[in-house]
Amino acid sequence: MTETTKVDLFVIGGGINGAGIARDAAGRGLSVVLCEKDDLAEGTSSRSGKLVHGGLRYLEYYEFRLVREALIEREVLMNAAPHIIWPMRFVLPHSPEDRPAWLVRLGLFLYDHLGGRKKLPGTRTLNLRRDPEGAPIKDQYTKGFEYSDCWVDDARLVVLNAVDAAEHGCEVLTRSPCVSARRENGVWKVTTKNSVTGKMREFEARVVVNAAGPWVTDVVNRVAGSNSLRNVRLVKGSHIIVPKFWKGENAYLVQNHDKRVIFINPYERDKALIGTTDIAYEGRAEDVEADESEVQYLIDAVNRYFKEQLTRDDVLTTFSGVRPLFDDGQGNPSAVTRDYVFDLDETGGAPLLNIFGGKITTFRELAERGLHKIAKFFPQMGGDWTADAQLAGGDMKNADYELFRNTMKTDYPWMPRELRRHYGRCYGTRIAQIVGEATSVEGLGRHFGGCLYEAEVEYLVKHEWAQTAEDVIWRRTKHRLHLSDAEQAAFADWFDRTRVKAA
Repeated sequence: MTETTKVDLFVIGGGINGAGIARDAAGRGLSVVLCEKDDLAEGTSSRSGKLVHGGLRYLEYYEFRLVREALIEREVLMNAAPHIIWPMRFVLPHSPEDRPAWLVRLGLFLYDHLGGRKKLPGTRTLNLRRDPEGAPIKDQYTKGFEYSDCWVDDARLVVLNAVDAAEHGCEVLTRSPCVSARRENGVWKVTTKNSVTGKMREFEARVVVNAAGPWVTDVVNRVAGSNSLRNVRLVKGSHIIVPKFWKGENAYLVQNHDKRVIFINPYERDKALIGTTDIAYEGRAEDVEADESEVQYLIDAVNRYFKEQLTRDDVLTTFSGVRPLFDDGQGNPSAVTRDYVFDLDETGGAPLLNIFGGKITTFRELAERGLHKIAKFFPQMGGDWTADAQLAGGDMKNADYELFRNTMKTDYPWMPRELRRHYGRCYGTRIAQIVGEATSVEGLGRHFGGCLYEAEVEYLVKHEWAQTAEDVIWRRTKHRLHLSDAEQAAFADWFDRTRVKAA
């Protein structure tokens, strides 16, 4: 007979919203289980534009509250995880054919002031013929603007929330889809099945949270057997990665003829991440991929503004994600709100909280408000706490990464600069848990190429639920972009042969 584990809260979905809710709830003293059918952040949450931002273009759709809240959260997240979230300056070349300059400047003024900006520098006007940021831009564009937003390692943001959840007592189950959830005598009876081992687990939960992202309605209708009047609209966003083709650390934001904006961001030191598209999507979320028309659309958008012209051969790789946006009836996918909606179904005295929509920047606020929605079922639950809390590795004095970087130089003088940068940006103050007693690179174990050493792999398996080679080199890190095909194959073979598993 299968043993039943009793918990307060059962969270379905290991993306940013599910991990954020599990972390917040566990920190309030609730007993929590988080289950994910694949790997953490394997879906939409690792396929974003990798920005913590207010959403400048949402101002055009009068989403002032959403933008303001996102800008406030931008400051909160910079303090929580300065190793994986950092400031970035965006250059916006102005095209008179599209939005007028006064409208762009007004939008940037609002963007600077809506969210109580404290850390980031404000907007400035550029002469693209004179200022160095204009060097790669075609001569026909003479005026531009520069404003601030933030970069984020999206998949690591998810994992670090899961790590913090676990350290507050949450049980995290990856590759363990929820195969059934039914109401029985005022509680939920939930069953999971590990897709690797086949092991079944039974849980009894007071409340279930459905944070399944693109699969949210599938959980509502198939797994839980519940009904909701809400619906999501699936929108595909695709990105391309190319070699970096300009000097400097700044990013670019260009306006396209169809009024969409395209981000062109420095990525992994020597590459550029370009996106995104916005296309209504009706297939299975698991099958999403960039099609050639999207790739060409992004290339054309870049070539409209930049002197160096990209071709299809410049594209190193692509990725696509499905955004589960709340369906507010808008015809244009770009106009569909990025706001989130809660649907609380209390049928049978066993509450189900469904989450529709949302964006990565506002995940913490979403989690906090989600817990407010179900607080009446947990009178013993603690209060809000995440606004002033650091994520794993982010406990740096004054959230000052540069100061921490100098400390790493002193602590690990033997470590090559690129390796120190990689460990610092991925793991922050937890670098010591990877390095251990090592006093040389040889002490980090087998070298697989680039900055990938055995010590890091062991850490990811033991502390971050990595179970496959892809978990290691694509979601927990971006080593895949720096390893040759032969090095990737050799690492995957080693990983599979040694069957490295979490304790």
